[in-house]
Amino acid sequence: MSDTLSRREFLGAASGLAAGAVLGPELGVGRGAPAVHIQAASKNVAVASGNGLRAVQRAGELMAQGVDTLDAAIEGVKIQELDPNDASVGYGGFPNEEGVVQLDASCMHGPSRRAGAVGALEGIKTPSVVAKYVLLYTDHIMLVGEGAKRFALSYGFKEENLLTDRAREAWLHWRANRGSRDDWLDVPRDERLTIREQGTINCNVVNSRGELSSVTTTSGLSWKIPGRVGDSPIIGAGQYTDNDVGAAGSTGRGEANIKVCGAFLTVEFMRRGMKPTDAALETLRRVIATSEPRLLDEQGRPTFGLTFYAVNKKGEFGAAAFTPRRYAAFDGETAAHHDAAYLFEREP
Repeated sequence: MSDTLSRREFLGAASGLAAGAVLGPELGVGRGAPAVHIQAASKNVAVASGNGLRAVQRAGELMAQGVDTLDAAIEGVKIQELDPNDASVGYGGFPNEEGVVQLDASCMHGPSRRAGAVGALEGIKTPSVVAKYVLLYTDHIMLVGEGAKRFALSYGFKEENLLTDRAREAWLHWRANRGSRDDWLDVPRDERLTIREQGTINCNVVNSRGELSSVTTTSGLSWKIPGRVGDSPIIGAGQYTDNDVGAAGSTGRGEANIKVCGAFLTVEFMRRGMKPTDAALETLRRVIATSEPRLLDEQGRPTFGLTFYAVNKKGEFGAAAFTPRRYAAFDGETAAHHDAAYLFEREP
């Protein structure tokens, strides 16, 4: 089956689902989320994490050409996935503690209400595209590990070594200095060491017809335990889309976000009438309330980072973090960095 044909069927299914949503209550079908009536955006808007300036620009350009919102968002984040100098996602991402790059990604297509995800995927540069193929071609939502890899290879994805020289050097430095009593000699003190990093790109989009989509992709926490999966591939945590309301996603400590289903919660706050920035701030407060004491400082502030990004059906967008951060957005005309709202003035 060709990708073009599948997309045609995909969008046709979306129309059918939309019709069913209107007719459902009259036919006795159980009600879903509370009904909302939000005026659709009159422009194409994209919001992303700070490393997504090129992503939102590309997504905005493609939506202006009539490209579907999910395809536009994925084409945007692919720029980072294929960039060997971006250590946070895709090719060039930092590996796990055994030196293996494992990637996670998820996506949601608002008009069709479908989702796809992959976790702990090895050897494939663009996990966001594999997640879309899970959405398009399977009755599942998430594939992981070796199964996800075999699935990608069956659709013609090329298996490649994702560990760049830069990422390998950083991993070797970390391995040599992780403990003074292990079998590895410490790197001399005057050599620069790479600290533990976590990196992700989230992108949420809405077009001028009010159609929404979202995607999140990551190489996860550097030097993680093999098999560790964060929030990025989890629908409702790393990203979430409700075509009646808006879309949201996150970057930062996935374990803290998973517990509150932060992307879903942010969209639900928008359903209640909150602006995207206010919704993101409220989700952060929920994260703090559910965080273990060991992850908070003496003043009750989190010792980790987490940022939420959101856009609603009207095309309003925003982001919020614990401490000052920047995010990227395309406002219908230009792509630029913006200051996110935050809860605390400085790092704890």
